[in-house]
Amino acid sequence: MRINIITLGCSKNTVDSENLAARLTAEGHSVCFDSNATNFDTVVINTCGFIGDAKEESINTILEAIRWKNAGQGCKNGRRLIVCGCLVERYRKELEAEMPEVDEWYGVDFSEATLGRPLSTPKHYAYLKIAEGCNRSCSYCAIPLIRGAHRSRPIDDIVAEAKALVAKEVKELIVISQDTTWYGLDLYHRRALGELLDRLATESGAPWIRLHYTYPASFPDDAIAAIARHPNICNYIDIPLQHINSNVLRSMQRGIDREGTLALLEKFRTALPDAAIRTTLIVGYPGETEAEFEELKEFVRQARFDRMGCFAYSPEEGTPAESLGDPVPDEEKQRRVSELMAVQEAISLEKNQAKVGRTYRCIVDRREGDYLVCRTEYDSPEVDDEVLVTGQRRGVRTGDFVNVHITQALENDLMGELVE
Repeated sequence: MRINIITLGCSKNTVDSENLAARLTAEGHSVCFDSNATNFDTVVINTCGFIGDAKEESINTILEAIRWKNAGQGCKNGRRLIVCGCLVERYRKELEAEMPEVDEWYGVDFSEATLGRPLSTPKHYAYLKIAEGCNRSCSYCAIPLIRGAHRSRPIDDIVAEAKALVAKEVKELIVISQDTTWYGLDLYHRRALGELLDRLATESGAPWIRLHYTYPASFPDDAIAAIARHPNICNYIDIPLQHINSNVLRSMQRGIDREGTLALLEKFRTALPDAAIRTTLIVGYPGETEAEFEELKEFVRQARFDRMGCFAYSPEEGTPAESLGDPVPDEEKQRRVSELMAVQEAISLEKNQAKVGRTYRCIVDRREGDYLVCRTEYDSPEVDDEVLVTGQRRGVRTGDFVNVHITQALENDLMGELVE
């Protein structure tokens, strides 16, 4: 069959889809990752069920695919629609009842790692999933209900996959799981993220290694040391903090309070003074008062994150926070999101303006019009700032490393010129 896989949600889903594609290709099928493709027999939708907006996107994508399927009823063998992933894992019976046009439904039981998986990302970077599931008990999060308990992959297997990816000209490995800081506790009875980063840095051959999805409670010191020790591990920490008020954090069951959060950030800034810190925050959590929101806003002003995202709370069935209701009105949630992001945008502009006149080693992501679109080591693909480079030179290809002199700063991007 000619199969098109549409992936929704996070980078963990991206890896799942790529592993699925590897198995389908091994069975003789032709597989692509193109939401706009039309020349195929079967579409597979890998859904997200994390928050309300993601669920809505998944449902709308399924409905659109149903229309595509119905439009091909005159085809020789018809068209097939398969839906899988997190949304199906949670709501399979309801979905089957509401959408009988779907031919097959699968949950998340297809996500085992596969060497040689085709990449749906540009060929110069790839996500490296080191574990599945989550043992955290955050009150608002349904991931443990969907993905089950944390299950670490052996270090040797991860390093072997990393080497295979680098052999395929991958230049940047992005280390991911539901919680990368939990890595090793189940398999080795100790936190082994630092050891894994050491092995990847010394054995994979990757020019860049980037760490995502860390957790603030019990952050492993040896992981910080590994980032500081190895020049090919990017000075970049992705750490969703979610809030700063101790009462809210306690209700969220985050395992850390305000003082612990501030101490961790100070530890980062001391050990990794050049590191970019990216976080995400939640506003409108049940019971979040205006005073607690103002405390969060002041925290953002003082912390001066390099990158930040913000989500409005949405209740999830079966989670501990569901019993708290959803007392903060949607309009108020959106006001808080807007105000918090306005604070961060001003900080981002100031930080970008400080980069004008400096030269950075960047990776080339793509050509776009008259620009080369690049990134520094302080920026992860798809979610962070980009460097738009004028004065292109022949011979520069996607995935190349170039030196860029920054000439102009915008809120979320930089402008620059290539230098020798």
